[in-house]
Amino acid sequence: MFLRVLRHESPANGAADLAAYLDDLFCGPYGRDGEIASRVHIAESGRVNGFIGVLPQAMELDGESLRAAICTTWMVDDHEADPFAGARLLKAVLSGPQDLCFSETSNNLATAMWRRMGAHVLSSYSLEYVRVLRPIGFVTRMAADRFGLLGAFLSLAGLADRAVGAGGRGLSWVGYQPRSGKADMLTETEPSRAELVAAVQQLVVHHPLNPRWRDEQLSRMLTHADVKAKHGERVQRLLLTRGGKLAGLFIYYGDRAGIGRVMQLMAVPGMEALIVERLLANAHDRGLAAIRGRSQPALLDAMLDRKFAFLHASSTTLYSLRADVVAAATQGRAFLNGLSGESWTRLIGDRFD
Repeated sequence: MFLRVLRHESPANGAADLAAYLDDLFCGPYGRDGEIASRVHIAESGRVNGFIGVLPQAMELDGESLRAAICTTWMVDDHEADPFAGARLLKAVLSGPQDLCFSETSNNLATAMWRRMGAHVLSSYSLEYVRVLRPIGFVTRMAADRFGLLGAFLSLAGLADRAVGAGGRGLSWVGYQPRSGKADMLTETEPSRAELVAAVQQLVVHHPLNPRWRDEQLSRMLTHADVKAKHGERVQRLLLTRGGKLAGLFIYYGDRAGIGRVMQLMAVPGMEALIVERLLANAHDRGLAAIRGRSQPALLDAMLDRKFAFLHASSTTLYSLRADVVAAATQGRAFLNGLSGESWTRLIGDRFD
């Protein structure tokens, strides 16, 4: 059903690999928490015709422990034959014992259902940001993704960008060139898995509403995120001050002449602009045409100052009966999207062979 409904692929393509992955993700050691679990919908004929994947997550708000349900893959087979199956699935999840329930990438149809259930659409988390680094290469890559034969022109696009001096000096909407500045004072290191886990745990607490992962759980999530074949090579960096203190980190995927996909970008409060600048410089140095990712309120100001463009493709939605939880999320004080969502899973950006 996943391959046919969501990816429009033949069930013969990677079905066994996908089945094993779904079993590990949703039925493995971190895929259940009592009644917080994934749901299936059974048609009158007895056939499974719907599914909503749920990942339980421990969270806290200002030190108070909470239980969350993260809604991920949501699909109904032959929606026209059973138009209320999707709503029943969502209602079943929202009726669970969790304190909050949210989804990172809800499409228009799903968002309408969330709204009818009383959920909130979190506008500042629901944007896709894009920063063009090489404009001719960016346009060529976008065209090549749609019309494969145009991929032959990517090398020429790179030459054209260099010839016109894409970006010139300073900030520009039509390109990018690294600038000397305070960001150069940060040291960039490639962390081990344990170092990355420790850094994420250290940075996430700057958000009043945040996930409380166990180290082994977070390490397992990062293992899931090791490979995203559709997005390119994984790049992960820690940024340290001259005194050796953690300033931030980024994790993205991308290949030369491609469009990089950021999975996670985190910064110590006050360091957001420097971390964003180092992300752009790293992506530029690696020859990427552009970088894109999912918005987080704490980073918006730094991105606006650096000529990022924003568009809406899907919504981050949240349901909770607690006013303090809703306030934290709608006011941008929650850590959502990326590792606190579904972007880390292989279902986003990887292939099943």
